Amino acid sequence: MSRHVSLCSHLLKISDLSSEKLDKIIRLSLDLKKSPEKYRDSLKGKTIGLYFQKPSMRTRVSFELAISQLGAYPLVLNAAEIQIGVREAVQDVSRVLSRYLDAILMRVDRHSLLEDFAKFSNIPVINGLSDVAHPCQAIADILTIVEKKGNVPLKIVYIGDGNNVCTSLIRAASFVGQKITVCCPVGYEPSVSKNEVAFDLISDPLVAIKDADVIYTDVWTSMGQEQEQYLRRQVFYNYRVTSQLVALAKKDYIFMHCLPAHRGEEVTNSVLESSNSVVFDQAENRMHAQKAILLYLFGL
Repeated sequence: MSRHVSLCSHLLKISDLSSEKLDKIIRLSLDLKKSPEKYRDSLKGKTIGLYFQKPSMRTRVSFELAISQLGAYPLVLNAAEIQIGVREAVQDVSRVLSRYLDAILMRVDRHSLLEDFAKFSNIPVINGLSDVAHPCQAIADILTIVEKKGNVPLKIVYIGDGNNVCTSLIRAASFVGQKITVCCPVGYEPSVSKNEVAFDLISDPLVAIKDADVIYTDVWTSMGQEQEQYLRRQVFYNYRVTSQLVALAKKDYIFMHCLPAHRGEEVTNSVLESSNSVVFDQAENRMHAQKAILLYLFGL
């Protein structure tokens, strides 16, 4: 018999939440950031696994700190040793780790691996990034927007590739009553149906960014797309976030980037280092948001 009762909520996509649940996580994140000592031993005695198929700095460091500051033990699992689906069947690894751990964060190449793992897991599975979604990033993004701009209607403009970050941000924004304008080249749109989630799609950056309250961009070439790098640099060249472009936004706009940034490519150094940039507050908020995600998944 498993040592766990089946809770069992997973966070694989933003759509695993509801607007009410996301609001609860955001409010909890704000309180965790303000009064971390209140939650110091909330997960005492628990062990949370961290499994990475892809390189990671922010996700690994922020989750390790979040876990340890909540009183739990972070156990990093070596993907090269475990080789889920290669050395051992996904369902076998999932069932075994469910006997050892209390939750697991997974940063993977294929989203389908997360889904297969979660089917056989009776501990919470958290998506730390997949080719389809990045829910932890989107939650930290909404936390940052609320923290900097409040709960008021905003014009949020995402400019660049309609990738996993963009897709998750669209869904998270819709849950908190915000509508995003996505600006990307034809053929690089996000894989979100406009019948499912309301967002504007504009291909002209000069039109999209006018009067923006929030400007968000990401790298043009994600991990696994390196062979497309040269082509993407050509296709996205006119989608660079420059001082000239952001001059069309509101004067008090905030600039966001999930990092790592390729300075001089998708964003110029002058914008990234400007007083409007909140990218390092945004990076810090990963830790606070992830504490809230953990507490939510454990029903605390």
